[in-house]
Amino acid sequence: MIPSMRRLDIPLPLDVYQRLRKEARAARQPATVVARHAIEAWLRQRRRAAVHKAISAYANVMAGTGADLDPALEAASLEHLAEEERRAQRRRRNRSR
Repeated sequence: MIPSMRRLDIPLPLDVYQRLRKEARAARQPATVVARHAIEAWLRQRRRAAVHKAISAYANVMAGTGADLDPALEAASLEHLAEEERRAQRRRRNRSR
């Protein structure tokens, strides 16, 4: 075992255990690796959610204040998003021809 690794015993319901083993076989990986990847993905998702919540809270508090988005930057971003949407529409039209 890698020195920085720690063991954790996680009792699993039988159906979860069986699904984990099935996915591990399909991925040709040990079940511990599949479980570790799943836990790491869940932790990343939780971290992203926490960061999103903090940013949203900050934005709500700062909305309309001097710390709010610069009007020129906001206009430029809206222009960019509109252009991206026009490009996407052209690509969809070209694919349907």
